Order: sequence, then C-alpha cells, then structure tokens
Amino acid sequence: MSPVHQTLEIIERVCPIAYKLQLPLELTRIHNVFHVSMLRKYVPDPMHVLVDQPIQLRENMSYDEDPVQILDRKEQVLMNKTIPLVKVLWNNHGVEKATWEYEEQVKKKYPQLFH
Repeated sequence: MSPVHQTLEIIERVCPIAYKLQLPLELTRIHNVFHVSMLRKYVPDPMHVLVDQPIQLRENMSYDEDPVQILDRKEQVLMNKTIPLVKVLWNNHGVEKATWEYEEQVKKKYPQLFH
C-alpha cells in the first residue's frame, strides 16, 4: 500500500498567527482554524503509512470501542489486597494503545474474551 499524501489548502489568513484550512469532507465537524504552531510542512516518510480503519461516529463524535483480545495479565498489590488486571487490545487501536483494566469488570462486560 502506498502512502497517501494530502495537502490542505489555506482558505484564509485569519490573523498573523492563525490560518483557516479547507478540510476534507470527513473532517467537516472539526474547527478549521489552526495556530501556525500546529502547522508543519510534511516530509514524506514510508513509516507514516496508515492503515485505514473505518470508524462509525455518532452525532456527538463518539464511537464504540470493543475489545479484541487479552494480551497480558498481572496483579496489582496494594497494602491489604491484590487486584487482578488484564491488558486489553481494542479494535480501533494497535498494541501500543492497549490498556490495563480490572479483570473483574472486563469479565462482566466481555465474557467472550475469557473462553
């Protein structure tokens, strides 16, 4: 898969330090004025290739996050009790974004992960 390079057009210079950009249709709900410190010239790099992961957004810009699998387990030891934790891989994120969750809560909400 080849990288997709997208140049955003500057519509207007709002002030000396802010620009209004023409965003693609899928980003029309995002504020389109950016401070110059947020804008950078893109230098192509093959490591920047992203895999398209379509996400169904709700009206309020939220989405469902479902677990894919349990990657690891550990126990958090406190003064007088031990809490079992599981590292969860989520469907819209890679391994680097996996999170540690309370095992009991994950079992209740997603029992299919423990079969």
